[in-house]
Amino acid sequence: QVQLVESGGGLVQPGGSLRLSCAASGSIFSIGAMEWYRQAPGKKRELVASISSGGRTNYADPVKGRFTISRDNAKNTVYLQMNSLKPEDTAVYYCNADVLIIGGIFRNDYWGQGTQVTVSS
Repeated sequence: QVQLVESGGGLVQPGGSLRLSCAASGSIFSIGAMEWYRQAPGKKRELVASISSGGRTNYADPVKGRFTISRDNAKNTVYLQMNSLKPEDTAVYYCNADVLIIGGIFRNDYWGQGTQVTVSS
């Protein structure tokens, strides 16, 4: 009913930048919070950044000042601008959206398939 598709991952050198995108499509009535998570090998998935439907943002301490989350509500898309990347940012990045589908009563969480970000020289 709802699909989230991430793009923009890749290999970048330390200090470089990447911009991730996540587009939601399907039977969407409205989207609440949208979030980016990441999971490094052998580690738990962790919240990186979140943005409310009204644009309020929150960031995990390790990315504050380097990452910026934004959204385009008309396109049902959330972005993650990542600057000053470090090797420890290497992970699979997933987007998550809190979606009310057309005809639905309650919101549900939907996940993208993930996009690999590798920071290495």
